Amino acid sequence: MTNRWIVLLWGDEDFWEGASPETQERIMNEHQAYSDACDERGYKILGGEELGFSKNAVTVRADGDTLAITDGPYVELAEHLGGYYVIETDDVQGLARLTGELLLTDGGGAELRPVVVHDA
Repeated sequence: MTNRWIVLLWGDEDFWEGASPETQERIMNEHQAYSDACDERGYKILGGEELGFSKNAVTVRADGDTLAITDGPYVELAEHLGGYYVIETDDVQGLARLTGELLLTDGGGAELRPVVVHDA
């Protein structure tokens, strides 16, 4: 059975916002190389997106029957969720190593979590 994983990519938003167009293009090319390497290794990318800045987030919190809707991220952090991939593979250790190689190009961190798939 093939497992589905979400690769959560964390990074410094200030770095990305201040990066030159050349630096941003280089990093985007590294993500394309990551996608190509996933394909070559049989890791099936099902989806993924770059996320907008956390300062533009809207946070919703529930406390009993009361809702609080606020602008901005849930908590203030040094690193923010910048994007994600959803990938099917039985080789999570190989996927983790490949993801680590991507991180070496521009820093940041990643968390790989199994996705719970519910049958329809």
